[in-house]
Formats: sequence, structure tokens, C-alpha cells
Amino acid sequence: MVKPKIAPSMLSSDFANLASEAERMLQCGADWLHMDIMDGHFVPNLTIGAPVIESLRKHTKAYLDCHLMVTNPLDYVEPLGKAGASGFTFHVEVSKDNWKELVQLIKSKGMTPGVSLKPGTPIEDVFPLLEDENPVELVLVMTVEPGFGGQKFMPQMMDKVRTLRKKYPSLDIEVDGGLGPSTIDMAAAAGANCIVAGSSVFGASDPAQVISLLRKNVEDSQKTN
Repeated sequence: MVKPKIAPSMLSSDFANLASEAERMLQCGADWLHMDIMDGHFVPNLTIGAPVIESLRKHTKAYLDCHLMVTNPLDYVEPLGKAGASGFTFHVEVSKDNWKELVQLIKSKGMTPGVSLKPGTPIEDVFPLLEDENPVELVLVMTVEPGFGGQKFMPQMMDKVRTLRKKYPSLDIEVDGGLGPSTIDMAAAAGANCIVAGSSVFGASDPAQVISLLRKNVEDSQKTN
């Protein structure tokens, strides 16, 4: 049985108080802190990079779950490894030619390799990365178009999650985009166990209650499936 992991998206936090926001989320029951790294090229937005991860690492021992929405993920492995990133999830769309080298390098820097895919990318594109002798350890199914917070959840993406869960029962399957109390049922029932939630957690009057509800949904679905 894969463990539920709730990962508040720090993109929705107050960036001026990142260390205290990270601590607040952990106090509220978060398992991971989800860090969105965008290069302004693969996606239109520009967010944070290795220097911010390095600064945050000085204030927390938390698992920093880094999602690289970048055109050249290979360039980020060394700096993020040094900065103290825990997980390094790259996009399959930009790594068709070098994912083997990428996975090897990520692991050599002590990080957990993951692969993500945009809503328009077929799930079959990640199978080779899961079936290699040196596989990725997580798949992040985007449930919105990557690049912006606050978008609406795409329920049709749950077919990808169901396919993955059936084929790889012990895989960490992460979902990101529009997750909250009104959409968690669908994601949990499909088999997602790592839940990224931004505005639904940070915008809540009681974030701990939302995190607890997300976790309970995953646990309850695992009991019935």
C-alpha cells in the first residue's frame, strides 16, 4: 500500500515569508512541500530556482518536492542537488532523448527522480521511464495546464491515474492542479496518493482541516479499492 502524502504547493504561499509558511504547513500536517520551478520558457511563468531552495533548506528538514517546468532539466540537477532538493520531477515532453542520463544524474545527487506529463500528453509516454532498469520513482499527472496556479481541475485526467495505478500498484502517483475538498474524491478514487494542493490549502481559514480531509479521502479510497 502506497502512503498518502499531502504536499501544499508553496507557489500559493506568501513568498516574502517562505520559511514561516513552510513551518506553518508542516504544523498543519503536510508531508511534503511542493516547489514549482518554472523557467519562463517551457511555461510562460517564471518562479524560483536553486537559490530559493537553498535558502529554504536552511530553515526546514521537510521533503522538498521540486517540480521542474523547464526546457532543460539537465541544467538544474547539479544546482538543485547542492541546494538540498529532495525530489526532482522533470517533464517527459522535454526529455525524450536524455531521460536515462537525467534519472541517473538525479539519483547520483541524492534526489528522488519523478516524471510529469501535461494534460495533452498520452500516459503511455511515461511507461518506458517506469520500466527501465533504473526507473523514475514517481509520476506527476498534471490535472491543469502547467504554469499557473488557481486553474480548474480536469476530471478527464483521472483515466491516466487509473491506468497507472492498475499497471503499477506500488507507484507514487501525484496529482497537481485544482485539488481541494470538492475534487479530492475523484483523484483518490482513481488511485492518486500524492496530492498537491495550493489555493485550497493556503486560502482556507483552517489549512490543517483541509490537509486532514485530503489525507482521509486517500486513506478511505485505499481501503475500498
